[in-house]
Amino acid sequence: MFTGIIEEQGEVLAWDASADAARLTVRAPLAASDARHGDSIAVSGVCLTVVDQGQDWFTADVMAASIAASTLGGVRVGDRVNLERAAALGDRLGGHIVQGHVDGTTRVLSVQDGSAWRVLRFALDRDLAPLVARKGSIAIDGTSLTVSAVSGADEPEQWFEVSLIPETLRATTLGGKAPGDTANLETDILARQVLRSREFEPRLAVEGVRA
Repeated sequence: MFTGIIEEQGEVLAWDASADAARLTVRAPLAASDARHGDSIAVSGVCLTVVDQGQDWFTADVMAASIAASTLGGVRVGDRVNLERAAALGDRLGGHIVQGHVDGTTRVLSVQDGSAWRVLRFALDRDLAPLVARKGSIAIDGTSLTVSAVSGADEPEQWFEVSLIPETLRATTLGGKAPGDTANLETDILARQVLRSREFEPRLAVEGVRA
């Protein structure tokens, strides 16, 4: 489990692809400092397992499902990625509960600068739209953010916005995003559970009457 508070930006050192998977090596002085074989590290929001590590780097396997659902398949040597080590029991929950199980990718629609912040508008798949609410939590490239605006349910093209403070722009890869860029998206686990429960409400109601 993660909190969506990015600890550092790592540098991609290698991407070794095979038929249905890949091995990703990242330079990450902080994340590698106490990494052990089998540890979980979120790489731009994707939970990966450490299979090898050195003083300032780690290597993780990336399965086909993760490649298909995320932007990792497009990384190149030298790219920057957001990194967060798994939360430890007793840590402060500075962001929100993030699993590192991305729902898919999203695309930057627009970037608007304010006096002390930057507003990014992202495209939103209609299937995910019920899980995204104004003032709700969302993780973009592993970064815990609050949704500042969202499209109406009847709009043909769904979208949401997040407002980024200078610290987020500095500490994460989101500061370099431009229209057309892609990012990994993970909706709030609580919203997922509520939506899933509602799908079963009619059935449970019928079974309750029969009982």
